Amino acid sequence: MHLVNNGDRTWASPAAAGPVGARVRLPGSKSITNRALVLAALGDGPAVIGNPLRARDTTLAADALRALGSEITESRTGWVITPGQPAPGSAVRVDVGNAGTVMRFMPGLAALTSAVVAFDGDARARQRPVGPILAALRQVGARIEDGGRAAVPFTVQRPRRGPRRHRGAWTLRRHRSWSRACYWRRRGSARASRYGNEGPPVPSAPHIAMTVRMLRAAGASVEELGGGRPDAWRVRPGRLGLGSVMVEPDLSNAGPFLAAALVTGGTITIPDWPRDSLQAAGAILEVLDRMGARYSVGPDGLTISGTGRVHGVTADLRDVAELAPVLIAAAAVADSPSVFTGLAHTRTHETDRLAALAKEINAIGGDITERPDGLRISPRPLRAGASAEPFGNL
Repeated sequence: MHLVNNGDRTWASPAAAGPVGARVRLPGSKSITNRALVLAALGDGPAVIGNPLRARDTTLAADALRALGSEITESRTGWVITPGQPAPGSAVRVDVGNAGTVMRFMPGLAALTSAVVAFDGDARARQRPVGPILAALRQVGARIEDGGRAAVPFTVQRPRRGPRRHRGAWTLRRHRSWSRACYWRRRGSARASRYGNEGPPVPSAPHIAMTVRMLRAAGASVEELGGGRPDAWRVRPGRLGLGSVMVEPDLSNAGPFLAAALVTGGTITIPDWPRDSLQAAGAILEVLDRMGARYSVGPDGLTISGTGRVHGVTADLRDVAELAPVLIAAAAVADSPSVFTGLAHTRTHETDRLAALAKEINAIGGDITERPDGLRISPRPLRAGASAEPFGNL
């Protein structure tokens, strides 16, 4: 048992006395919820989102859409979104908090309104880069004032004569997670636009695939041009209609429970695990399988079991970065060293995740070495009773 310091409170982290066993029902996916909100706001009529995640990031997204003129009615089972616009010339403020999807998705929507939209957020948000998104919006004529910071705070205004008819390719020149989506409804243009990524393969490619599938489901024409690992898309203008969508369980939230089964040799069942997921379900299970878990997906959902032994692995977590904290913690008690790569972009998330994980696990006796794009974990006994921060507020 370890003591975790959470601000002015210290609490003992839970410890299993033996193999765990439980059925765990997950909340809705944050990534799907926030994409559905944006697509609903871009639609031509009301849309219904069932099983939305209710959390700070999704509340910030919903509040941003309200500020931008949409009406959102909440009930116990879901949300109804009616698209709208703020009053022309009005001054609108959007709080992004520390939510990456809000600071990256909402500026494109703001540039479609006739308002002056000011974006700001938490202190950490001011350190998170959104320069390429702002550059892409400038490319189509949006007026951006950011004082050269390429981060919040900044303001967005629509082009003086409406969205510019951009006839060439739009290139996002960095490969961080912001490139997963930039929603821009091409009004007044009948030409298709080509979007591309310049540089190494983007991280979190499944989030791009999620965006493409959701855009298509809402009526958009999106063609993948990159082949294999996509890095270019052709988007044709047209009307969007989200209709009614049911949000999948958030599979990254399953991580701690799946790891508990792996580490203790127990069994966990996750009801409603999707067979055809918008999320990186296969990549999540593939890494856990290599680390010693056994799983099956059936009518009851996902059932995963461990043997009580955790195997060290070498794995590129570029596509499942959200699972990295859990996998790294499990690797700290494995039977051999592990190396996880593809995680350089997580240094600019809510915190520097690699530095935070190394610092806090080492504080309880671990042996983790930082690398530029990941971590090396050498297992050794952890110290009971040691005190640590809660993973640097991940």
